[in-house]
Amino acid sequence: MKTYQKRVGNAGEQIAAKHLSQIGYQLLDQNYSTRYGEIDLIALDGDVIVFVEVKTRTSDTFGAPEESITTTKIEKIQNTALIWLRDHPESPEDWRIDVIAVLVDQNNRLLDLQHFIDANL
Repeated sequence: MKTYQKRVGNAGEQIAAKHLSQIGYQLLDQNYSTRYGEIDLIALDGDVIVFVEVKTRTSDTFGAPEESITTTKIEKIQNTALIWLRDHPESPEDWRIDVIAVLVDQNNRLLDLQHFIDANL
């Protein structure tokens, strides 16, 4: 059985994927993992590949979800993104990293979603 945190994280990723689809992004990959780390969602926004980090919380008691993303985490995403791009040479050359911060209630119902495009947190 999945842990509570994993269930919340999965719910956040589903909410984020739906959000991206609704605003016209095309989902290309999910939970892409390498030795450098994992990228939650990979999507196409026009002719730009978007690597998306999703952070989900059920409370902002310990800060907003996006506040937990460190420079080290962004570097891991960048390294993982470069491997994905190498493995998908047909992809557009332009790419960026977005962050989607999701706040859900105890039943994983959406309370708030913030989409940081070309994240420089």
